[in-house]
Amino acid sequence: MMNDSIRKVSIEELCKSKDINQTLVMEVVEFGIARPVEGNTIQDWKFDTSTVHWLKKAIRLNRQLEIDWVGVAMVIELLKQREALEYENYTLQRQLARFLES
Repeated sequence: MMNDSIRKVSIEELCKSKDINQTLVMEVVEFGIARPVEGNTIQDWKFDTSTVHWLKKAIRLNRQLEIDWVGVAMVIELLKQREALEYENYTLQRQLARFLES
């Protein structure tokens, strides 16, 4: 269950603030790069802030490096995995440090 205190952004707010169109957002969602956390129709879609972060990266990879959406999806997935591993490593290092202090 998602925490209600997490900021959610509508597709309209997202498109206006990032100067992108709904068609582009739909493409990114279609490739699994971004997923709405709420809404059954495109007009009702809401995205959390972490999704917005990854969406911006995806668009930048596509536009600046001219990577197609399939490639972008793979790169984003690898970046997410790396981020998760870095967090796990950080957590384990903290636990080890506490263990060695005892």
